Amino acid sequence: MDKAQLRLELQKCLAGISAEQRKEKSRRACRNLIATPEFQNASTVMMYMSLPHELDTSEAILCAWQLGKTVVVPKVSWQQRHMIPVQINSLETGFSEEVPGLRNPITGAPVPFEDIDMVVAPGLGFDRRGNRLGRGGSYYDRFFTNKELKAPKCGFAFSEQVIGTVPVTEHDVPVDMLVTDEEVLYFGKDKPASGVKVKKTRVSRQDK
Repeated sequence: MDKAQLRLELQKCLAGISAEQRKEKSRRACRNLIATPEFQNASTVMMYMSLPHELDTSEAILCAWQLGKTVVVPKVSWQQRHMIPVQINSLETGFSEEVPGLRNPITGAPVPFEDIDMVVAPGLGFDRRGNRLGRGGSYYDRFFTNKELKAPKCGFAFSEQVIGTVPVTEHDVPVDMLVTDEEVLYFGKDKPASGVKVKKTRVSRQDK
């Protein structure tokens, strides 16, 4: 299956998850994310503003603020086709919706790439080798290649979005770990030593 067909199948899958299921799965996924050593140890976490059919990141963002962390989200420049990390302090104000359903920040100070300690990224699909299928704009792939970005890249998705194989090209950038409502996976490395425990966790040591 090519990328275009796979995107259509995954979009159908996401549309088939009910609002009630989405709420419960989002709650579980956020708690799995919050429990990871990467999230716990980060001073600055880059999240994303969820689209209507995506996992809702709100609980993780609110928890980050409660823990005194800086939260940044991508500010998308459609003309230049790239993203800038900017700090947010609210989930309610300071956003535009020029693209329906997508809250794009219009305020907030830019944050240097090197200050980001963890990047939580969406995707339409992920496989168990860390490969990510985006929506086709390559915004995150370009973002991930910034040489100043040293933070671990964490995919965030429903368990239904974990598929057998994601087709990749030389420009696709894999994630270092994946958090879903059912598990936490690490790719190409062992789980970091920490006192933080994550329930329903399986660790993948497959090579990329």
